Amino acid sequence: MTKAFERIGNITVGHMGLGGHGGGIGSVRNLVHDGDTVLVRPLGNIAVRFLGVDTPEVSLPLPGSSAFVKTDHAAWEAFLTDPFAPHLPPIRLADGLREYLQGRIGPGCAANHHRHAEAAERGLEGEILADLAATGLAPEDFRFYVRFSREAIDGYGRLLGWINREEASDDRPPTYNHRMMLKGLALPYFIWPNVAPWRRIGALREAIPIPGSQARIAETDMRLKQAREWFRANREAGVGVFDSEDPLRLQAFELRYLTQRKAPNRWVIDLSRSDDLLIDPQRYYTVENPEDRLYVPDDYLELFLAKGWRTAA
Repeated sequence: MTKAFERIGNITVGHMGLGGHGGGIGSVRNLVHDGDTVLVRPLGNIAVRFLGVDTPEVSLPLPGSSAFVKTDHAAWEAFLTDPFAPHLPPIRLADGLREYLQGRIGPGCAANHHRHAEAAERGLEGEILADLAATGLAPEDFRFYVRFSREAIDGYGRLLGWINREEASDDRPPTYNHRMMLKGLALPYFIWPNVAPWRRIGALREAIPIPGSQARIAETDMRLKQAREWFRANREAGVGVFDSEDPLRLQAFELRYLTQRKAPNRWVIDLSRSDDLLIDPQRYYTVENPEDRLYVPDDYLELFLAKGWRTAA
């Protein structure tokens, strides 16, 4: 089935039909709300990208291609053995970041990534199948409940949210986002302003944390605190992506920027500290534990600087 939203070049586009009314498709008269609003329905599937987490990639385009290739393919093994080989398109990375990555790439990196990617994929499938069984609903009657954050759609046409099974009551299990955290099948990926507590604050400028307040917020906001504790517990137990015998070597976002040949561009706030520093995007690895990283998109840098945050000299 086609996608309702897709990216064409640098533009995100959508494919829509006339919206529903009663038991069928509405008339134009029914669907035009006023001179600048019309009710439509999406023509095709819509992907929902889970907020707060990042799981290994099952497939991804290799450099210079748009075709998705499974990460257990020999081409990925060759690429991740040396993603800085001279025949590849250039990527400008700081020496420190390149040295950090050298300790993670190499023979077997692609196989390691794919193993963890398949575990995450099977894990999510299992959660949805369990919900189908628990509700007793047929697939055509099963419904999802999606709670959006500040940014409801990304540049790839994916909805951004916290997704769960639909329930008539509030007695829902944890969201699928949280279940992937609990099982150790995902790494934390906290991107401001789309995670608690900042996603719940009204005006965008008010959602910018006061410099030095991040450690206190990380310990007092119960949702953020709980999520960080889950990741720490999984690492200490050596499960999932923290497998004590074969942990995930390359994080998914690292694989993405390597294959896109684009340096990381999100600033980082260390949630374990009470300083006022925005860490350079190419030095994210200096915050050792992923659950301590709050990523700030470069588009918001000036707002943070105006609030009193500073970048390293």
